[in-house]
Amino acid sequence: MAALINVPSKAKRGEIIEIRTLTSHIMETGFRHTADGKFVPRDIITSFICRYNGAEIFRADLFPAIAANPYLSFFTVAKESGKFEFEWIGDNGYSSTASASITVG
Repeated sequence: MAALINVPSKAKRGEIIEIRTLTSHIMETGFRHTADGKFVPRDIITSFICRYNGAEIFRADLFPAIAANPYLSFFTVAKESGKFEFEWIGDNGYSSTASASITVG
């Protein structure tokens, strides 16, 4: 699945920056029924993790009430130049990753 990541490309050391992510996923709750009354199997993203130069800085556990194509926004402090790594994990072996770099001066 595709992901849109918004991380500033540059920041000053100590600056608070906003990180925004949007990933494409249907997020089927498992509560719906088909026309013939059968349950549509659950298929959701269950967790999101962001790492900054390998250290986990944000984690979210997601549940069936989360909308399709989940959008997450959070803040961190720009400490050093490096890489943000994003990971989404879900039902049925779902796994998606993305990354973005930042230069801190």
